[in-house]
Amino acid sequence: MSGPVVVGQLTRGTTGYNRLRRSDRWLIHAPGVRAALLSASDPVVVDLGYGALPVTTLELSARLRAVRPDLRVVGLEIHPDRVRTARDLAGSTPDVEFGLGGFELAGLHPVLVRAFNVLRQYHVDAVADAWATMQRQLAPGGLIVDGTCDELGRHCAWVLLDQRRPLSLTLACDPFSIDRPSDLAERLPKVLIHRNVPGEPIHALLLAADRAWATAAGHGVFGPRVRWRAMLDLLAADGVPVDPPRRRMRDGVLTVPWTYLQT
Repeated sequence: MSGPVVVGQLTRGTTGYNRLRRSDRWLIHAPGVRAALLSASDPVVVDLGYGALPVTTLELSARLRAVRPDLRVVGLEIHPDRVRTARDLAGSTPDVEFGLGGFELAGLHPVLVRAFNVLRQYHVDAVADAWATMQRQLAPGGLIVDGTCDELGRHCAWVLLDQRRPLSLTLACDPFSIDRPSDLAERLPKVLIHRNVPGEPIHALLLAADRAWATAAGHGVFGPRVRWRAMLDLLAADGVPVDPPRRRMRDGVLTVPWTYLQT
């Protein structure tokens, strides 16, 4: 696959099976993402920086086909060896390709870009330019997910962006794996992790979540998922504009508008 000069730097490339399952499940159910996929005339999805192995790209393709069966997924990596490995391991998987590319997206115009555990390894000052470079390449109505997670995918956070601006922040976890919601602070995206200090909205959000989690302790007898839902209800009652959880939610998910973090 030919394209523009690759923009970016080599990152560690760690990966693992099912590591990004929580963000994948969120993408499948998020109304804005579903609408973008369903309305796209050319449903191309880019998985940017998939790492040493192509497993998360293949998983993304399989999961998103529940929304749009005819989509095409392209995994992009900045190192030729990773591209060759991905092609060898993936074989002739239908409608999944692998190529050399960075934030310029190899000249593609995708409706969705997933860039997980990529910008976390950059300096915070590089984030705005990286976002802008990807945003310029999006198809009309396209979206970007810039996120990070731990090695097992139990603690995650991501920002959803459109062609102009960030739209929302999502924190997601296995509720069985946390003592309090602020455990997710170490997985905040690069644009936010240095702002988790007193006086900043993200710090206030995490403190409010911890207080609501403590208040909802009585619901813990029914399990941490029930307790997480009770925490969301308490936050909403206190004026935090959290997205309502979907039914039969497996994960602990807290999504707020980006504008809430700018107040």
